[in-house]
Amino acid sequence: MKLGVVFPQNEFPLDPIAIRDFGQTAEGLGFDYVLVYDHVLGANPERPGGWQGPYTHKDAFHEPFVLFSHWAALTQTLEFVTGILILPQRQTALVAKQAASLDFLSGGRLRLGVGVGWNAVEYTGLGQDFNRRGKRMEAQVEMLRRLWTEPLVTMDGDGERLDDVGLLPMPVQRPIPIWMGGYADVVLRRMARLADGWFPGGGGAAQLAPQVTKMRSYLEEAGRDPATFGIDVWLSARQSEQELTREAAAWREMGATHMAINTLRCGYETAGEHLARIEALRKLFD
Repeated sequence: MKLGVVFPQNEFPLDPIAIRDFGQTAEGLGFDYVLVYDHVLGANPERPGGWQGPYTHKDAFHEPFVLFSHWAALTQTLEFVTGILILPQRQTALVAKQAASLDFLSGGRLRLGVGVGWNAVEYTGLGQDFNRRGKRMEAQVEMLRRLWTEPLVTMDGDGERLDDVGLLPMPVQRPIPIWMGGYADVVLRRMARLADGWFPGGGGAAQLAPQVTKMRSYLEEAGRDPATFGIDVWLSARQSEQELTREAAAWREMGATHMAINTLRCGYETAGEHLARIEALRKLFD
């Protein structure tokens, strides 16, 4: 079992020193990894035609590869996890290059979680088709893995072509692990075919037990061993210590391989409040 922490970036102070300290503190407390969410653009809910979503233009999201590179230079063992990177709105070869460079510079400490996202505004701003995002991501995963493992690649993707090209430096991990998030049936089936692991998100063990059963079934249908497939769950710090301990035990029983403490939506306003709660909950796993 690996223990991580979610960086509560849209509730965390926009203070470079506090952000630096978060990464170093996570490693100092003995966490195995830090997980970061991803959004490139936030929309104005008062825009013409209206807009609704959990985040707006007033929520801060740091660019994951840049943030991880910053922390990589300050830490030795901490793994960096995107949970998730919205892959279909990005150029595949550029993501392959960014991920490979980060993995190389950090000594093999990247785990790339990807997903299709939900915000059509971001897709428009980045010049991609929101309605093709699922199909596009499947082609992107193949392209990423080939670029990370083959010296030269020729292939047609979804609107992208590689013509006898390669990238250097190659990553330490060949390939970098690719995990996926979500629990809709079509997403579970996609993960069973393509992913190295799964982010069920912040739902409880009892709530998501049917999806775990489905996931195992789909893995077996795809000819894969569920025991080799990772599950990374996020434990809300809003729970009492007793509730969180019970929830962690339930997820272990269901086969979770990773757990991350999440202090988002706890009402904390300062870096100190987030870090104090993270430190207190870390002791439950000693």
